Amino acid sequence: MSRENEVLLNEDIRANEVRCIGDDGTAYGVISRAEALKIAQNAGMDLVLIAPDGKPPVCKVMDYGKFRYQQEKKQKEAKKKQKVIEVKEIKLSVKIAQNDINYKVKHALEFLSEGKHVKFRVFLKGREMSSPEAGVAILEKVWETVKEYADRDKEPIIEGRYVNMLTTPKK
Repeated sequence: MSRENEVLLNEDIRANEVRCIGDDGTAYGVISRAEALKIAQNAGMDLVLIAPDGKPPVCKVMDYGKFRYQQEKKQKEAKKKQKVIEVKEIKLSVKIAQNDINYKVKHALEFLSEGKHVKFRVFLKGREMSSPEAGVAILEKVWETVKEYADRDKEPIIEGRYVNMLTTPKK
């Protein structure tokens, strides 16, 4: 466990005075650390420092094991709800034939139907670098065939030797 998300318990709490709150929400007010520890021990629970920056620091009497279990459970739930966006890349060239474009677009449509993002990249070789508009023209041709199934993030962008266009599935 790293230092910043480490929780201080019972005797590890160094403050002389703490604002103490019971497990049921009872406010004990500002009391000495020893008194707060006594309250926690009588309840059979732990004294947990929940706001170390407070003046005085705030402690809560609670079952720490149960608290930690619930925190981990919340984190797992949040992780389950996260959606990983997969980006598939389809490479094209300036001198690509129409039937090759159709074949690659067919694959792109499969990816889009699965909810994946598709990035079309036109690689510019040698002298093609002097006229990147040819790459943009290829991407525009591709866009005409996929626009009813996808949304385009923005116009084709020239990045180094590539002209890129990212498409996302239509909602």
